[in-house]
Order: sequence, then C-alpha cells, then structure tokens
Amino acid sequence: MEAFLASFIFVVLAEMGDKTQLLGMCFATRYRWQTVLAGVFVATVLNHLLAVEVGAWLTKFVSMNTIQIIAAVSFIFFGLWTIRGDELDESCAVGRYGPFWTVTVAFFIAEMGDKTQLATVALAAKYNDIIPVWMGTTAGMMVANAFGIIVGLTLGRKIPERAVKWFSAVIFIFFGFVGLYQSLPAVLLTAGNMAGAVAVVLILMYAVNRMGRSQHPAQE
Repeated sequence: MEAFLASFIFVVLAEMGDKTQLLGMCFATRYRWQTVLAGVFVATVLNHLLAVEVGAWLTKFVSMNTIQIIAAVSFIFFGLWTIRGDELDESCAVGRYGPFWTVTVAFFIAEMGDKTQLATVALAAKYNDIIPVWMGTTAGMMVANAFGIIVGLTLGRKIPERAVKWFSAVIFIFFGFVGLYQSLPAVLLTAGNMAGAVAVVLILMYAVNRMGRSQHPAQE
C-alpha cells in the first residue's frame, strides 16, 4: 500500500503543469473529454508498464541502498525540472487516425523520457514492487489529467500554474532530502555537508526559475 500511495502522490505532483497534462487539456478542446481520458489511460498503462519493468530490472544490477540514493537525487532533479516548467509544442494536432488513436499515440510519445515516466522508473526501483507502483502511477496520471481537463475547460485553461509548480517542486525536493538523509552514510551527514547541499539546491532553484521565466514569459 505504501508503494501505491507514494507512487500516486508523486505522479500527481509531477504531472501538474507538465507538458503531458497540457497536451491532455489541448486535446480536450478538440475532442470529447471521455475520448481524451480513454486515450490517456491506454497510453499511460503501456508507457508506465515499460517504466516499472525498467525500474525492476535495475534492482538486479544495483544494490538497494544505491537505488535509494539515486531515487532521492532524482526526486530533487524532478523538483528542479518542475520549477523550470514545460511548454506545449505542435504535438496537439488533429490526427488522421481518429480521436482515440491520435490522443493515445501522441500521449505515449510525449510521455517517453518525461519526468513522470522517469519518476515511475525511480519509484519501481525504490520499492521493487511492480504492480502497486504501476497502478499508483497510472491512477496518479489519470487524476492529474482529469483535473487539468476539467479546470482547463471550465476556466479557459487558467490553472494557477506557478503556485502549483512551486508546491509540487518543494514536495519533491523535500522528499529527496529525506531520502538522502535516510540512505547516505552517517559520516557524510555532517551539519556542514547538509547546509552546503541545501545552499546548492536553493541556488539551483533560483537559477532554474530564472531560466524558466526567460523561456516561458507568457506564464508571468
């Protein structure tokens, strides 16, 4: 149950403001929302099945303590990625193969290498339990995209993006630090090292935020 809940929560947070959520909102302006959610569901089930298999495969070659450290670092990375933000490209185009397949294929491709897919890999490796992580990340994607579609259609796609991104990013980074504290050798957990790590991450948060604001001025 812990693996399911953690996977669900982390993917909901990661998906807020993500390009795949924006893609779902965009498709919902062209197709029936039920069709969009069905396409998102099929694409997510297949994409995240691949991700959890990769995560489980990693446990055969890397020690669990190392995986815990990598997962913790990746959560901090995902937090920074969330602050930077995504933008929607020309992927939201009307396809020739019908609404369902257009949404499914576009969403599957957009999710490849996306932070929610990488988070799924990290979670599967961290918990070494495929089914709960797969179910949790899939449920998280559906909830986040349903929220995005409903709010987007109701409010004209005006989600309070900056506030959502910062909230999600802080949660990611917090749990990343918690994971490092629980996994790193005690000899490294000195006050100086911890203060230095926090300072570095704060500087990175500032730099990434500036970068994201310069690349996406429309979000201001």
